[in-house]
Amino acid sequence: MNEGFVKINKWLLPFSWLYGVGVRIRNKLFDFNILKSKVYDIPVIAVGNISVGGTGKTPHVEYLIRLLKSQAKVAVLSRGYKRKTKGFVLADENSTVRDIGDEPFQMKRKFPDIYVAVDEKRCDGIERLITDEQTKETDVILLDDAFQHRYVKPGINILLVDYHRQLIHDKLLPAGSMREHKEGKNRADIVIITKCPESLRPMDFRVITKAMNLYPYQTLLFTTIEYDNLQPMYCGESRPLDGIERNEHVLLLTGIASPQHLMSDLEKYSNHITPLSFGDHHQFTPKDIEKINQQFDELPSPKLIITTEKDSARLLGMEGLSDQVRHHIYTLPVRVKFLLEQEETFNNKITSYVHKNSRHSILVKAKDDHKPKNRNHSGDGTRTISFRNN
Repeated sequence: MNEGFVKINKWLLPFSWLYGVGVRIRNKLFDFNILKSKVYDIPVIAVGNISVGGTGKTPHVEYLIRLLKSQAKVAVLSRGYKRKTKGFVLADENSTVRDIGDEPFQMKRKFPDIYVAVDEKRCDGIERLITDEQTKETDVILLDDAFQHRYVKPGINILLVDYHRQLIHDKLLPAGSMREHKEGKNRADIVIITKCPESLRPMDFRVITKAMNLYPYQTLLFTTIEYDNLQPMYCGESRPLDGIERNEHVLLLTGIASPQHLMSDLEKYSNHITPLSFGDHHQFTPKDIEKINQQFDELPSPKLIITTEKDSARLLGMEGLSDQVRHHIYTLPVRVKFLLEQEETFNNKITSYVHKNSRHSILVKAKDDHKPKNRNHSGDGTRTISFRNN
């Protein structure tokens, strides 16, 4: 297991102990039903993590969207981290990053036919989605970054764990990056080890499986990151990653929690990667734009800028990028791929749950010519369940 990305500030461990006491008390209040978790009569799937940032929540939520959108009306509900609005906001074609946050903005741009909403109070957000006239036809709600939001009890709770930051190597905040004790993983129905190298050996899978120490009712899966073609932010044509020349200089512009993994992946294509890193969900300023222009101008040719989809969402509304930057800046879309041929296992679990629990599932009786011809024969004709016809 790779523990190189785990940073522990040992001098903060006493504060982690105090933080952990507070987390345990809160979780016990929910476990003993003193604080209430609400159950809804609509499929609710939560995707989240125990460690802060960088586990691949957005690509996994997008995987779920792709899986379900042709069969059901999908809504994604997020808190809209770092947005400038309050309360419930339903995204539309005019929504900006300031209105809904960068990740919801990214998902609405990529999947305009689904509902994307933000609300810091998830229960209020769910109530609005299932009762408002515009969204009441919702079949399934995907909760983004909601593993610790225990006021909602999802039908399926998906926990993501970064392969490079295994729980056994990490510590609680503020010394480490864990939001709660590793025992919190026991609430998950599905645990996914994300960002795995495709070269993992069978022994590696066995070691991780033993270290996770899950219960029989939990499913452990493994995913890796796949990259699509580079997409121009402003002008030009898409480029395959393997079309980058080894001597081409790449300015890697990121405002994400863990850029190390992306950096190491891009080093397979270019010998010259220059990182320009900002904090997670960084709001770019005019001074940042000047810095981007300057650093790109200083790179020798041939050159290009690569940034993430999340960062591009925040850059698009900014003014001041030079013409040279605009002609050479690309976004790098990512997708998740299941290892060990586990995709079918995951897909079946998700679609079966949504199928059985959707409020709008239609009970379709068999046609008369499929019913038993002998009217004295006991028993009903065959019935099937299907999603709505979207």
